[in-house]
Amino acid sequence: MSMPLTVSRFLMPPISLIGCGASKAVGDYLKKLGAKKALIVTDQGMKKFGTADSIKQCIEEAGLQAVIFAGAEPNPTDLNVADGVQAYKDNGCDSIVSLGGGSSHDCGKAVGIVSTNGGKIHDYKGIDTVPKPMPPFIAINTTAGTGSEVTPAAVITNTENHVKMVVWSINVSANVAIDDPELMVGMPPALTAATGMDALTHAVEAYVSLGHNPKADALALKAIELIAKYLRKAVANGQDMDARVGMAYAEYLAGEAFSSAGLGIAHSLAHQPGSFIGLPHGVCNAIFLPLVCEFNMNACLERYADIAKAMGEDIAGMTEREAALLGIEAIRTLSADIGIPSGLTELGMKEEDIPEMAEWALKEVCTPTNPRTTTLQDMVDLYKKAM
Repeated sequence: MSMPLTVSRFLMPPISLIGCGASKAVGDYLKKLGAKKALIVTDQGMKKFGTADSIKQCIEEAGLQAVIFAGAEPNPTDLNVADGVQAYKDNGCDSIVSLGGGSSHDCGKAVGIVSTNGGKIHDYKGIDTVPKPMPPFIAINTTAGTGSEVTPAAVITNTENHVKMVVWSINVSANVAIDDPELMVGMPPALTAATGMDALTHAVEAYVSLGHNPKADALALKAIELIAKYLRKAVANGQDMDARVGMAYAEYLAGEAFSSAGLGIAHSLAHQPGSFIGLPHGVCNAIFLPLVCEFNMNACLERYADIAKAMGEDIAGMTEREAALLGIEAIRTLSADIGIPSGLTELGMKEEDIPEMAEWALKEVCTPTNPRTTTLQDMVDLYKKAM
């Protein structure tokens, strides 16, 4: 039950508000944090559809000021962060509200890191590298996938080498995390599917991670159970509020689980196509997850059997191996049912990209907590299988 020190240290979850209409409390919580003027870090979609303006209005109704920075791109880059830091300084802001999915939260966190600590985001790559806390920070989540609103991590793409930089520190946690299912209703089916599979990958990898512990186990298994129950419904009908609420809780629990236990090589592998060629993170995770489960299975058969049960499979009378294989097949079936592509080739990845991606994947911070020891050749082989 021992956990690597670099994972178990970061167990300070933010205050969490989950439920329909929770985002309306953003102004009151900024006040409690002593903020006066917030930079809303978001993406163009949130700006275009008026969500960012609605959050700005909530903040202003509480007697505070707010400025919108809609420069967070999918797989946010160091350039996005630099622009955000400049906007924070130019507008005299003293706090940050990230609004959106993982890209907005990661960008907002990185802006907060640099605004308080100086330098460039590149200076903070790694674990426990951020000496000072961010400014007052509230993360408002609009997708049910990344868990970034509750995690002590930010993932930013380095535009010089196209590699994702992971910053993991207690000083990268939001003060308040808000999951409002009403803000998730407008997500299109494909995004609902991708983000949902991202949450499932978090839960599964946390449960089998070398850093697993009783707290993370309970969170991860409940997240898996909720995703198996609600993700298909949320993809089929985005207006199904029971499904949206269920997925909001699932992604939150999965985020808390991997904050406590760490992840594995499904994430190590998925980060590279995201940064090299801009593929959606959740889709990449969904493609790699069953392959990595098969690769890891012999290291912890009993845990994959538990996952099968959480996925709703009847494992009575089965051996651990039979149950584990059934669980992995259930993951594949869920992925297919919600329209996830079957491989990376149809998404534009080329075989000649594999050697460099494999080298970077092996160096990822998620790799050491994978339950099975991994070599460079293993990474190459898994990329080939994922094609």
